[in-house]
Amino acid sequence: MGAMNDLLGPEAVEGLRVALGQGSLRSGWSALGAAEAKLEPLSLRARCDLLAAALLSDLDVGYGQAADVIRTALNDESFTGWMIWPVSEAAVTLALQDGTTRAFDDALTLLFELTPRLTGEFAIRRLLLQDLDRALAQMQDWTRHPDEQVRRLASEGPRPYLPWAVRVPDIIARPEATLPLLDALHTDSSQLVRRSVANHLNDIARHDPETVVALAGKWLGEPGDGTPWVVRHGLRTLVKKAHPGALALLGFTPNAVSVSVPELDQAQVQLPGEIAFTVAVRNDSLHPARLAVDYMVHYVKANGTLAPKVFKLAVAELEPGETRRFGKAHALRPMTTRVHYAGRHLLQVQVNGQLSAAAEFDVVI
Repeated sequence: MGAMNDLLGPEAVEGLRVALGQGSLRSGWSALGAAEAKLEPLSLRARCDLLAAALLSDLDVGYGQAADVIRTALNDESFTGWMIWPVSEAAVTLALQDGTTRAFDDALTLLFELTPRLTGEFAIRRLLLQDLDRALAQMQDWTRHPDEQVRRLASEGPRPYLPWAVRVPDIIARPEATLPLLDALHTDSSQLVRRSVANHLNDIARHDPETVVALAGKWLGEPGDGTPWVVRHGLRTLVKKAHPGALALLGFTPNAVSVSVPELDQAQVQLPGEIAFTVAVRNDSLHPARLAVDYMVHYVKANGTLAPKVFKLAVAELEPGETRRFGKAHALRPMTTRVHYAGRHLLQVQVNGQLSAAAEFDVVI
């Protein structure tokens, strides 16, 4: 994480001094200098917050003047990259402090202008919190903009569970609110934009799967070249959860299949290590079967209970009566996103939502 944190380091601070110093407003940047000395132990998000607060202190002006300074800085091509993040956060803070719809609308426009230099997806969240409908109405216009970064912001900014970003409860409570944006962008010419749409769709699936399945079905009825990929990627969590509607949309219709108990290569894993397994799947039906084959590891938690996590294994077509073996080596290593605990773990295979019996293995630390 150290390298990522350094994206907002001394070089970025110096870039801010140079670029923002070109505006008509003059500042000694004393707060920015003091903040630079405090960056080292902080995470990237914390560094952004620290620098944004310093910019507010050094600028010490209302939203309108600050926006002029920032727009002047945009004339400098070196005003780009991660240094933009604290600038966008400071601008939104000033706009909200101003409290007028004029400042609100202009802040949205400023983020629209900044986002080709670095995405405004994090700063825009507080504007969405303040007035969701007003912000979304302006973002609908962005879906037709020639710059793919602006179009991506229209999808990525209001994602329900955007990583690193503050939650916007109204987006979760009203899943229909962002659907017009996704409708406008799901056939976008840019893979960058289509990936954002798929991730947004996958986010909605966490709290409103039926809306997602209905929208995906509508898209598949009038597909563009990239639509099948967008739908597959957008339904990935529902497929892992064996949601019947999502499975059916992707052609994984219920079939008579037999799934063996997974065969493990060892009964005990010393961390760090891996557990390899194989499983036999037979199509017992009279018709060819398209199968989504996943596997599920039940991890031991700190309190001794088990928590399942689903992983992709394969997509396969099996003829009637055909048996096929699948296998994989699953790594068990320390990760920033998962802490491993010693104890009895389980492994199951899931085929079109049908679970095998569980195989057991012990993890030793």
